[in-house]
Amino acid sequence: MPLPRVLILNGPNLHALGIREPEVYGRITLQEVEERLRALAAELHVEVEFLHSDHEGVLIDALYQARGRVHGVVLNPGGLTHTSVALRDAVRGAGLPTVEVHVSNPHSRESFRHLSYVSGVALGTVQGFGLSSYLLGLRALKEHLGRGSQA
Repeated sequence: MPLPRVLILNGPNLHALGIREPEVYGRITLQEVEERLRALAAELHVEVEFLHSDHEGVLIDALYQARGRVHGVVLNPGGLTHTSVALRDAVRGAGLPTVEVHVSNPHSRESFRHLSYVSGVALGTVQGFGLSSYLLGLRALKEHLGRGSQA
């Protein structure tokens, strides 16, 4: 039986982890996030693939292109969380179980960050735990997939 495959999708500005507002996002880089996720994926017997883009359309295309190729998505939409109905529609339209993750806790920040267009169509959201948000998100998605709830 093939291993479950998960797409780890990162939106705008996440390539700047480690240098952008380290007091908010910490000093870990996106490369380090990917390395830690690869290690956890090996433990969980999950295949992972990664995509980062600062461009909304690339993320939307990636969600639809993932259909039939991956079993689920871990998505950090970055600033698009609070602005993109189109990304929300793509998460819903792609029909893949998706866990939304955030390094910081948007609810402890500016009021405009309190709204997530993605949360309402995601399986769940993990936020505020730095790198661990990604790790917890992957664990939760793997558990969901293991229950035979694949899309």
